[in-house]
Amino acid sequence: MSLRSVRQTGDEILRKKSKEVKDLTPRLKDLIVDMKETMKNLGGCGLAAVQVGVLKNIIVCAPNEEEEPIVLINPEILEKSETMVEDSEGCLSVEGYRGKVLRPKSIVVKAKDEKMNDIEFDAEDFLARIICHEVDHLNGVLYTDKVVEGTLEEIKDDDAGEKE
Repeated sequence: MSLRSVRQTGDEILRKKSKEVKDLTPRLKDLIVDMKETMKNLGGCGLAAVQVGVLKNIIVCAPNEEEEPIVLINPEILEKSETMVEDSEGCLSVEGYRGKVLRPKSIVVKAKDEKMNDIEFDAEDFLARIICHEVDHLNGVLYTDKVVEGTLEEIKDDDAGEKE
């Protein structure tokens, strides 16, 4: 397939609410393949369709590089733990910055998989953080809207870390 360009802060589409996927068309299947390739190519660990200019409720997540990315269509967070964790986040749509964000330690997620089968599962720690970050994108929210005051900082090329 092909790599897609990732929309950057200031692009109006990033502030729009994505729409429910009712049918998995051939175009949407191609989009998912492109999203996986784009995310991997850019060194990210999560990507929402809106970030590549498509207002559909689709996200891909890769908490580690060895495993195939998880595809979630129409994801919903059903439950959030009371325990919150503050950690550093970046974003492929907010290049050059990182900041600390408070997120639930664990969540319960309901979605459809790549074959439009209903799925429900628990996610913890890094995977929970990625899913929360990407679901925010589907609702027009960027992590910079939730960053702990005073923690947003510019990063240099030699700084390590995953981008969501």
